[in-house]
Amino acid sequence: MAFSDYKTALVTGASGGMGWAIASRLAQKGLKVHAFARSAEKLAQLQQECGVVPHVVDVTDTDAVTRAVSDIEIDVLVNNAGVSRPGSLLTSDAFDIDEQIDVNLRAGLHLARLILPGMMARDRGHIVNITSMAGHYEFGGHIAYHATKAAMHTVSRQLRVDAFGRRVRVTEISPGRTETDIFAHVEKIDPAEAKRKYFEGFEMPQTSDIADAVEYAVGAPQYVNIGLIELLPTLQVPGGLRTAKRVGDEVILTGNK
Repeated sequence: MAFSDYKTALVTGASGGMGWAIASRLAQKGLKVHAFARSAEKLAQLQQECGVVPHVVDVTDTDAVTRAVSDIEIDVLVNNAGVSRPGSLLTSDAFDIDEQIDVNLRAGLHLARLILPGMMARDRGHIVNITSMAGHYEFGGHIAYHATKAAMHTVSRQLRVDAFGRRVRVTEISPGRTETDIFAHVEKIDPAEAKRKYFEGFEMPQTSDIADAVEYAVGAPQYVNIGLIELLPTLQVPGGLRTAKRVGDEVILTGNK
């Protein structure tokens, strides 16, 4: 298994949700995990729980990220940090767009730029990009989120091209709705309210399921590259066709017909 080939990992957005679960899992598998996040308090809790090496770093600060990785060899990079903002382009402001580009796309590109050369030189490594079904399917609003996740889908494909000829693997894991605190952050509501609204009564994947997918991809034999995993709830489907009928100024949606 490839875990025996790897010694170190870096996980961004490790202070909660999927990042916490992934960092914990990789540490359990015996890797020395460097955990990046902005919250020193939560990173300290994660360190106490599973022994990660905490780095209080904002991934949008390229200089700080460059310093943080300058003297460490990373075998497994997990680009997990991500943000979303509610509303369509009609209701977005400049910050909404810029922040999502900086966190969801630019940070991942820079980390890959900084870490991939070492992987190539050592002839081993694995980059895991946590994207979203929003990068593959369209639904209402969140245009910058869709755009940045679609871009990271392309980045994942292109990294395989850039690393061709070396034993560097690239995996994209594309979750659907997963029970995390992201909706509380997006809508700026109490986590308990977000849980009632988005998860109560639903059968939702847990962050441990995302960690399972990472473990599966990283743990595959070195000669196997798991390119893309879509991980959705069984009772969630993407797509669907809506048709609108105009009656004067009123718009009537006919639903999935």
